[in-house]
Amino acid sequence: MRRSLLLVVAGLVMLVLGFIYYALDPSTSDAFPRCSFLSLTGYKCPGCGGQRAVHALLNGDVAGAFRFNALLMIAVPWMGLCLFAESRRTRNPRLYARLNPELLMSLFLALTLSWWLLRNIFDW
Repeated sequence: MRRSLLLVVAGLVMLVLGFIYYALDPSTSDAFPRCSFLSLTGYKCPGCGGQRAVHALLNGDVAGAFRFNALLMIAVPWMGLCLFAESRRTRNPRLYARLNPELLMSLFLALTLSWWLLRNIFDW
C-alpha cells in the first residue's frame, strides 16, 4: 500500500514538473535556479544546459536538446533503464546485473568527466 501510494505521488510530481518544464522556458524565466558552479567559476558543469535541454525535448526539439546538453540526452534513456531494472531487482536480477556492472559505471563516470572537460575547452 505505501509503495503504491509513493509511486502515485512520484508520478504526479513528475507530471507537474514535466508540465512546468514544458510551459516555462528556462532560458527566459527566472523561475529556475541558475548553475552555482557556472556563476562561481565561469565554467560549465556536466549538467549545465540540462533544464533547457529538458524544455526543448518536451517541446519536440530533439536537436536543440542535444545542443544544450548532449550528455544528458544520452544518459536519460540509460538512467530510465537503470531505474526500471532497480524496480525489478528481485524479480529479474540478471537485468539489473547487466545494466549496472562496475565497468559500465566506471565508463559512465569517465564519460561524464570527459564531457565536463571537453565542453569547457571547446565551448560546447
